[in-house]
Amino acid sequence: MTELIEILFTVGLWASVLRIATPLIFGTLGALLCERAGVLNLGIEGIMTFGAMIGWLTVFFTGDLWSGVIAAAVCGALFGLLHAVLTVNLGLSQHVTGLGITLFAASFSYYIFRLAVPVQGSPPTVEAFENYPIPFLSDVPILGPTLFTQTPLTYLAIACVVILAWVMARTPLGLAIRITGENPHAAEAQGLDPIRIRIGCIMVGSALMAVGGSFLTLAAFNSFFPTMVQGRGWVCIALVVFSMWMPLRALLGALLFALFDAYQLRLQTVVGKAVPYQLFLMLPYVLSIVALVLMSRRARVPQALMKPYRRGER
Repeated sequence: MTELIEILFTVGLWASVLRIATPLIFGTLGALLCERAGVLNLGIEGIMTFGAMIGWLTVFFTGDLWSGVIAAAVCGALFGLLHAVLTVNLGLSQHVTGLGITLFAASFSYYIFRLAVPVQGSPPTVEAFENYPIPFLSDVPILGPTLFTQTPLTYLAIACVVILAWVMARTPLGLAIRITGENPHAAEAQGLDPIRIRIGCIMVGSALMAVGGSFLTLAAFNSFFPTMVQGRGWVCIALVVFSMWMPLRALLGALLFALFDAYQLRLQTVVGKAVPYQLFLMLPYVLSIVALVLMSRRARVPQALMKPYRRGER
């Protein structure tokens, strides 16, 4: 029992928590931005998979890691544009469209990967992002190795949280997005264009989702396989509700889920075969569901979420 508690006070655990949380932070911010504007984006799982593939493929052929991240963001934005055209311009079901994009993007990812990379016994690899210790800060005891010895994409994810929180709370753009998600007709009455705002938010949000996927192949691992996202997109959708559509709470939710995940990995080594490992794999999802239920009872959903907007209609 003492050993189980001691795990919680190890630097390695908390450093891995931040790494595991990074793709969740990107994905949750992307989904949050879409939903704040009134559009549910269930294409996140497929967009993250495609971002992971195209980011890895770009690095495989060019050798430049940041080109892979940019390529993932651009492709994610294009999938976001497709989702926006179908749901915002044409007013189709956001549920059906999102699930369709997930199925298409995930399948298309594997198809392109197999066309571009010869079939081998094991997937080829690339040089992934390495941990970048921030000078002076990384030398701080405990906090340094935990917070300031991460990959550049982890620092970027935290910066995106701060930027999005500031934009949503302190800028006219954030106010326009929030109004569009609550009452697009009121936004139209103020001279805003809800259609453009929604399209822009979906494209930017989808780009963030794809960058989250690229983290898996360019930082967490150095190769691509079709099932590597492993439901992280659906977790991000749940974390948006947990966060009450607030970026800083989204960071907290991603860290909480990552803590459960990192802890169960260490529990397996301590307990060994005395307990089936499937129970440990299930643990972070069960605990996340419990946390989601407790938090979602107080959550206030954007009033225009999943409601099509047609100019001039009331």
